[in-house]
Amino acid sequence: MRKSYTCLAIDGEEFKGLVTFYRIHELREPLWKEYNGRRLCLADKGYLWMQHFPRGEHFVVTTMFDDKGRVVQWYIDVCKTQGLTDQQVPWFDDLYLDVVVLPSGEVYLMDEDELEDAVRQGEVSGKDAALARKTAGRLLSAIRNGRFRYFALSLKHRKLLGERTGELSES
Repeated sequence: MRKSYTCLAIDGEEFKGLVTFYRIHELREPLWKEYNGRRLCLADKGYLWMQHFPRGEHFVVTTMFDDKGRVVQWYIDVCKTQGLTDQQVPWFDDLYLDVVVLPSGEVYLMDEDELEDAVRQGEVSGKDAALARKTAGRLLSAIRNGRFRYFALSLKHRKLLGERTGELSES
């Protein structure tokens, strides 16, 4: 796989944290996922994955854009903590639960069984599992009530990156 990577630190009114951009230039084969019998291509040549790492939050939002710049899905990882490596690459400590939102408005809570298994096997504490469930509940509520600002922020920040780097001007 050949890709380019950009990371921006943003300290604005509506978002404080890091935003990363992965542009996929070449891929051995596309990545597909099925939701309710519908197959979606999540990664292929020309796709862009943008991740928001909001400071002080227990989630990371990945927006996947296709080669035409259309949103394929928003994938929200619930996490315990997030940070930066010595090489200034963001990371997060995943807590299994994920929320997937499709442009159609469909919303899915994923991997509840994986979280339960991790608790049973002692990989995740009861306290961290409760944090994961509470965070997922907060996310689902914000999405349902139209208060999840990352849908609009992802489009705004994609445009911002394009203006800053000239990298996205072709799409």
